[in-house]
Amino acid sequence: MKVTITDIAIAAGVAKSTVSKVLNDSPKISQETKQKVREIMKQMNYTPSSIATGLARQSSSNIGLLIDMSKSSEFLNQFFYNIIGGIESVIGSLKYELTIANVEHNHPDGHFLHRLVRSKKVDGLIANTSVLTEELCTRLNHLEFPYVSLGEVAASGCWVDFDNESGGRMLTRHLLEEGYSAVAFIGGYAGDPLFIRRLEGCRQVLGQAGKPLRKEWIINGEAEEAFGYQAAKQLLLSETAPDSVICMSNFAAYGVLLAARELGVEVPTQLGIATFDDYPLSRYTSPPLTSLNLDTFHLGVSAGKLLMERIGGKNEALQKLLLAPELLPRESSCRHSRT
Repeated sequence: MKVTITDIAIAAGVAKSTVSKVLNDSPKISQETKQKVREIMKQMNYTPSSIATGLARQSSSNIGLLIDMSKSSEFLNQFFYNIIGGIESVIGSLKYELTIANVEHNHPDGHFLHRLVRSKKVDGLIANTSVLTEELCTRLNHLEFPYVSLGEVAASGCWVDFDNESGGRMLTRHLLEEGYSAVAFIGGYAGDPLFIRRLEGCRQVLGQAGKPLRKEWIINGEAEEAFGYQAAKQLLLSETAPDSVICMSNFAAYGVLLAARELGVEVPTQLGIATFDDYPLSRYTSPPLTSLNLDTFHLGVSAGKLLMERIGGKNEALQKLLLAPELLPRESSCRHSRT
């Protein structure tokens, strides 16, 4: 049986008019009462019947970009601002504004579903996978609310991401073409979809070439300089050292360069190095790093277009959009060819 506004009012011990005001985020209702009523709505899995149709009829002319302010690495970098620029280039021409909102769970106005979605302050949402969990995607799907995830989501949902599996194939194929045969992989965590996709691309090419990817050549951890340095020393000092390395980030790859230099291992003659991202170090290291160009401005453009199509009622089926990376061969892995 469908839960009604009357059921919510009875469970919360308030009048139906109070529940209605909570749904409309009325300033006349205290935060304590709002929180109490919203918690009961959540427990009873209540969805106002007017939400989906109301959102279709009414427009705030705002798009919400959700960030987690507790994770500064997500917004204090060039990628974040490139994404914003890409989104703005799409929605601005359609007379929409971009609202950057914090998803902190202890926000005085409650969960962002209440602050932004049910209050109809935005017409759609864009966020990365650290914010749009499987549970939240399921709830947004239930509300029929337009959103796009920046990155692949496990739940049924709408997302745009780079083709990381293809990227893994591109880097591995490049190394084999340059004459390397023993490829190692540094960085990333075993359960992370990003790591899984990238490593799978690497495995596919090596498997087709009949080359092994030894378990001990896969070093999991934070993809940053110190870890790259330690992982590279571990690999290069082992009895069965690889002759090439693929890194999850150019920071980790820089650590590999430092370790190779310290151990007297010549790059690219004795060791080839390639990495998934180009910004900010790859072109400026010595030697410059072979990398993939992951165009985050284009990522923002794609997310913006996909969301506006969904808001406009086009392409309503849940979608998955993969963007192709671009290989940028440089001296760190080019021992036969020259760029």
